[in-house]
Amino acid sequence: MNVDFMDLLEQNVSAIVLEGDTQHLLEKNQAIQSFLPILLSVLKSKSELISAFQQQLNPRLNDAFASHIGLKQQFLEQVRGSAPTDEIESTLSRSITPALAFLATEAGSSEPEAILHLLQVNAASINNALPEWARALLSGLGVNPLQGQATHVSPTSVYSSKSEEKRSFLLPVFALIILAALFAFIFRTCTDKTDSEITPANNVSASQPAKFQITTGATGDLVTCQILSGNASYVEILQKEVKQTFNNSIGCGVDTQNIYHTAFIDQDVIPSVLRTLKGVPNVNLTWLGDQLSIQANDPANAAKIVDQIKPLLRDMKLTTQQPLDVNRAIDTSISDAERALAEINPAQVRALDVATALNLQIINFDTASSTVPDANKSILDQAAALMQKAPQAKLTVIGHTDATGDASINKTLSQNRAQAVVDYLIFKGVDPAQLRAIGYGQEKPIADNQTTEGKFKNRRIEFEVLNTDTGVVREIGESGVEKVN
Repeated sequence: MNVDFMDLLEQNVSAIVLEGDTQHLLEKNQAIQSFLPILLSVLKSKSELISAFQQQLNPRLNDAFASHIGLKQQFLEQVRGSAPTDEIESTLSRSITPALAFLATEAGSSEPEAILHLLQVNAASINNALPEWARALLSGLGVNPLQGQATHVSPTSVYSSKSEEKRSFLLPVFALIILAALFAFIFRTCTDKTDSEITPANNVSASQPAKFQITTGATGDLVTCQILSGNASYVEILQKEVKQTFNNSIGCGVDTQNIYHTAFIDQDVIPSVLRTLKGVPNVNLTWLGDQLSIQANDPANAAKIVDQIKPLLRDMKLTTQQPLDVNRAIDTSISDAERALAEINPAQVRALDVATALNLQIINFDTASSTVPDANKSILDQAAALMQKAPQAKLTVIGHTDATGDASINKTLSQNRAQAVVDYLIFKGVDPAQLRAIGYGQEKPIADNQTTEGKFKNRRIEFEVLNTDTGVVREIGESGVEKVN
């Protein structure tokens, strides 16, 4: 997999500069990501600064901005987030030396001409990494970010301002570098097949947006947290920020596969957003693509969080979701099921019609209980009466749970709940041969187990139809009748 030049630089520099740091990590990491393409654009346009920085033991941010102190202050205000300005400036100053070391390693030489050549070759990557607001800043510094952008750059044109003696010395060096790269390419080509068979995931490009999801409990403490991002360095930083903000030693579940994008939209404001959630009970936040969703049990809390977050966002679309009214959802589902059962002609009962109607209801068992709720008994009474008129109708009752707790216990619970429904129908006169119970536990979720609403949807009873003449099992879901086998 080809790693983007700027991604590699940012990860390398951030790991060095932020090692051992514990304060304002997200803001500092984001500031580094914003600063590096600006720094490289300045070095590409004003190559004399490369040697000037190399001769300094501790290069400073002031030197990158020269006499433009006002622009430097504007830049720091743009990138500092909620961190102190002096801390961000110190962090960025310390990032210059490891950035130059990285460039020298990638160029194969610390010579300014070699580094300049590297910058020109990777001009497109540098330009793509620039924040939109940085272009105006660079213009104020007298820098054109597109300057020197080319697919092929001739070494002789790059070094034309130097003496022939310097050029004669460097050309053999680059020839050796090219030969070494050629041998490496041949060796890699010979081993590509084996590598691809062993690690196919390395060839997968980022196709899914990064995701950050967090939920607070009844006392405002951290309950669930999930980070999906292809940038392992950033994930570690965000993980630390979450632990520190919520005083939680466990933090988030993470997935750093390269199928996920390496950056979040408006990533720099995530620390500030996190702080608005601290201590607020029963809130769920999902940061996915350009969508930021807030859901809270108390609408007043949701409105307060939205008011605090909205001014921080630039490109994210902020939405609020009303929490699910469980009682209303159950009542509505029972009314729908009751109406559907009433419309079935008792003289022409079909198993598919009965199962379809039963799947409209929500059977909401009490926690850890397998007792059929009283609210659903009238529906099951109607279904039992119809099934007695159609002895050929055979139903499979399937129990599901959410992912809370032990998987084996959940599977047993789901089996017991499905059996409880079967037992009730038998008690109401249905032939036991017409029914069977299966429990899948948490194995087949239909919604996100990270949210309260998702868990509610996953805790369910479903009905399938078995046609004994054909042996075909049909499941009736939201999308209609589907063949299972």
